[in-house]
Amino acid sequence: MAIALDIALAHLTSRRRQTVVSLTGVVLGVAFFLAVSSLMRGSEADFLSRLVDNSPHITVYDEFRNAPVQPAELAFPDAAVAIAHVKPQRETRGIRGWRERLAQVESLPGVRVAPVLSGSAVLTFAGRQQGVALSGVVPARMKDVSTIESKMRVGSLDSLSADPNGVIVGQGLIDKFGLRLGSAISVAGADGQARTLRVVGFFRTGNAGYDEGQAFVLLKRAQSLLGRENRVNRFVIQLDDAYRARDVAIAVEAATGYKSVSWIEATEDFLSLLLVRNIIMYSVVAAILVVASFGIYNTISTIVMEKTRDIAIMKSMGFHARDIRRIFLLEGVIVGLLGSGAGVLLGIGLMQLLGVIEIKPPGVQETVRLPLWWGADQFVLAAAFALVSCVAASYLPARRAGRVHPVDILRGAA
Repeated sequence: MAIALDIALAHLTSRRRQTVVSLTGVVLGVAFFLAVSSLMRGSEADFLSRLVDNSPHITVYDEFRNAPVQPAELAFPDAAVAIAHVKPQRETRGIRGWRERLAQVESLPGVRVAPVLSGSAVLTFAGRQQGVALSGVVPARMKDVSTIESKMRVGSLDSLSADPNGVIVGQGLIDKFGLRLGSAISVAGADGQARTLRVVGFFRTGNAGYDEGQAFVLLKRAQSLLGRENRVNRFVIQLDDAYRARDVAIAVEAATGYKSVSWIEATEDFLSLLLVRNIIMYSVVAAILVVASFGIYNTISTIVMEKTRDIAIMKSMGFHARDIRRIFLLEGVIVGLLGSGAGVLLGIGLMQLLGVIEIKPPGVQETVRLPLWWGADQFVLAAAFALVSCVAASYLPARRAGRVHPVDILRGAA
C-alpha cells in the first residue's frame, strides 16, 4: 500500500496543472453543494418552524370524522325501506363533557392542551364595523399552547384575567379603527347579543389577515356572547415533539371520539411540495459534483495513457492487475479527500458570508437574514458524495490500466 500511495502521488504531481483543475472542480462542487443545501434546508426549517410554532400541533374539533349513524338505521339495520332526507335535531354545538375529555387529553405524555370557544363576531367602533374570529380562551392555558403571547406589542393574555370585559385585538385592527389601549368597542355575537368591551392589549404577527380578523376574550365572556354557555368547540394541543402529532392525534381521537387533525394532516400539500423541492435541490447540486468528476476522469485517463509503458514494466516486475487498479483508485481517493476537505472549509466560509446578508423585502418593516441550516449531516453528505464521485470517476481508467498486457506493450516499444 505504501508503494502504491507513493506512485499515485508521483502521478498526480507529474501533471500538476490538470490535478489542480480537477481538485478545484471538486472544491467548488462541495462548497456550492453546502451553500445551496444550507439555504434550501434552512428555508425549509424556517417555514416549518413558522408553520408549526404559530399554529396548533393538533386541533380537536366539535365534530366527528364520519357522520353518526341515524337511530332508524341502528334500530332496523336490515330494513327493506331506507328513510332519506332526515333532518338531525337542532342542538347547541360544542364538545360535550369537555372538562372530562380535557382531562383525558392532558393525561397523555408530552401534551399541553387548552380549551377554546371560537366563533364569529362583529366589532363596532365609531360607526365602523369589522367581522372577526372571536376566540374565548383561558389565559394561563393558552400561553402554553400558543405563541400569541410573544407577539404581544402592548399588554398580555393575563390582561384578560385582570379585566373580564377586556378584549385583545391585532395591530391591523388597531390601525384600521384608530384604537388605543383602553378604547371601548362593541362586540356582537352571531345571535345578536352585544357587549361593550375594553381593549386591554394588541398583538402583531405579521399576517395582515390574522392581525385584522382575530380577537381574544375570556372563555366565559365568549360563551356568553356566542350563546354557548359552558361549551367549547376546540381543544388546542401542543406537543414536546411536533413530529409525533399524527400518532398523538389518532390517540386523542380514539379517546375523545371527536375529530382530531394534526398539523401534518392539515398541511400534506405543503410537505409534499417541500419533498419535491428537496429532490430538485439535491439533483442540481449533485450534478455539480458529477461534472467535476469528469475532470478527474480526464486527468487519470491521461495518466494511464502516458504511463502505459511504466505499467507494463511494473507488471513484468510482479505487480498484479489489482495492484495497478489500486494505484489509480488511490489517485481518485486522494483528489476526493483533498477536495472534500478544502470544499467543506470554503463552504463554511460561503455559509458565514450568506448568514450576514440582510434583506428588506418591499413593504416589510423589518430586515430579515437568510435562514441557514448548519446540520452536520449535510457536511457528511457533501464530503461522501464528492469522495464517491471521485472514486467512481477513477474506476474506469484504473480498470483499463489493470488490463494492460506487458508483453504487447514492451514488444511494441522495442
